[in-house]
Amino acid sequence: MTLKISIDAGSPTAPYEQLRTQISDQARSGRLPVGHKLPTVRGLADELGLAANTVAKAYRVLESDGVIETRGRAGTFVAAAGDAAARRAATAAAAYAAEAHRLGLDRAGAEAAVADALRAVYER
Repeated sequence: MTLKISIDAGSPTAPYEQLRTQISDQARSGRLPVGHKLPTVRGLADELGLAANTVAKAYRVLESDGVIETRGRAGTFVAAAGDAAARRAATAAAAYAAEAHRLGLDRAGAEAAVADALRAVYER
């Protein structure tokens, strides 16, 4: 199992975000299984022709998202991302629902706002 990353230098999306998205997608789809060891920051930076800080930033965000975990000198590994993502999504949804209610939106209004936001993100 190998990590397959392609960075598009002409993309308006920052390289760290392209890297983060691709690793996250591969982990969530199972193409990178839980426990898979990722390359070192320097190793991946050299392989992709990126600055080490770019890869380190992507790894930090992935770790805060629960997609990867660092085990000290042992390295960086794919974590059980699906569980972490589902928990974070549920927390965000609960916070949104509470805020929409506090603002006085009825259920239909709150659902319409969510539908609009999802459409804006997923149908670009």
